[in-house]
Amino acid sequence: MKFFDRTKEIEKLRHIDAISNESAQFTIITGRRRIGKTELVKQAFNDNDMLYFFVARKAEADLCHTYIEEIRDKLGVPMPEGTVVSFASVLKFVMQLAKQRHITLFIDEFQDFYRVNTSIFSEMQNIWDTYKGAAKINLIVAGSVNSLMNRIFKDEKEPLFGRQTAMIDVRPFRPSTIKEIMKAYNPDYAKEDLLALYVLTGGVAKYIEMFVDNKCLTQQKMLDMFFESDSYFLSEGKNLLIEEFGKDYGTYFSILTLVSQGKNTRSELKDALGGVELSGYLNNLINEYRLISKIQPMMERSENKNVHYAIDDQFLRFWFRFVYKYIHILEVDGNMRMRQIAENDFSTFSGLSLESYFKESLKEQGKYTRIGSWNDRKGENQIDIVAVDEIDRDLAFYEVKRNERNVDYSILRAKAEAFLKKVKTFADCNITYHSLSIDDM
Repeated sequence: MKFFDRTKEIEKLRHIDAISNESAQFTIITGRRRIGKTELVKQAFNDNDMLYFFVARKAEADLCHTYIEEIRDKLGVPMPEGTVVSFASVLKFVMQLAKQRHITLFIDEFQDFYRVNTSIFSEMQNIWDTYKGAAKINLIVAGSVNSLMNRIFKDEKEPLFGRQTAMIDVRPFRPSTIKEIMKAYNPDYAKEDLLALYVLTGGVAKYIEMFVDNKCLTQQKMLDMFFESDSYFLSEGKNLLIEEFGKDYGTYFSILTLVSQGKNTRSELKDALGGVELSGYLNNLINEYRLISKIQPMMERSENKNVHYAIDDQFLRFWFRFVYKYIHILEVDGNMRMRQIAENDFSTFSGLSLESYFKESLKEQGKYTRIGSWNDRKGENQIDIVAVDEIDRDLAFYEVKRNERNVDYSILRAKAEAFLKKVKTFADCNITYHSLSIDDM
């Protein structure tokens, strides 16, 4: 699959690179695994001029021998004879070279230095602080494990806290890019195919690339590939998250499975888990791992009322609902039974994903200052999407249905009246009512 999107990120990386010709730059790139961080950096820079250090989980000396070869191959400069091989010596050598020539250094899977040698971070701080004043270096580090990257750069007690000069968070592809990819590789696609690509990948580059490369871009073919024997996707959820969660992964997985099934309030989760205290787990899932969001009706005044939780990652939402919940079926080679369960419930399950798709599409337009949902505390009135432009004073209410014929505008207007009685802030806005269906994707 060819490279898509990331125009803004590439422009920012190249702007930083230009600045680094005069002053040292230290950029952090974050984002979930498979999102395309490595390819983004490689697209931004000429591979022949960029030093690429991958942090594999092996001995420090072995890693450094690889780095030394990279320096020799790319820059034509050998390390001095007799140098003690360590990451500190390699980085110091690069920083000294950068006093005479501009260097771009990209360190990939940076958080895995924790598994190599934890003292590397303090050594790196000392070398960076010592040489950055005179070095023309563009240092870029990328990491996939949020908990570790947060500890390295956001914990005041850690040596590299505050050293970065820029940060780029790589997000999933936007709806317009997913649509562009589908048009490029399956021009005759049905809207159900586009929705399935969104539901099953969440805009994650690696997953989309796998479907594209295998020419699986209809809903049926994607489900076939997702659930086939030894499918990459069936083990992906565990591969992504067990390292993040550590020994507590069982509780986290249970919470995510329940949320994927619609048990998304604190009381529902607590009852389902036998009274487990959830505050720490939910806080980590929201802030540390960025896997769920705390959802409240737009303009809700209390932070603790009318709260429910949602899995932000569309792929993981699907995986926990249809793979992890039924993981026992795989033990009897029941892949196609599992696929049948997913297909039978796909229309209902994808309805919430359709709302997410349109919310993301509205964000892309850049027209609104607030986009969310609304419901009253009794649950009698619920509006799928409320979008506000607080500058031009426009207020739009959207009802999302798979089939537009199921939209009743009189009901939508009644719900909007209930909203305006509760939220008087927008009473003077220009109000419009809209329907969105799968045909509008």
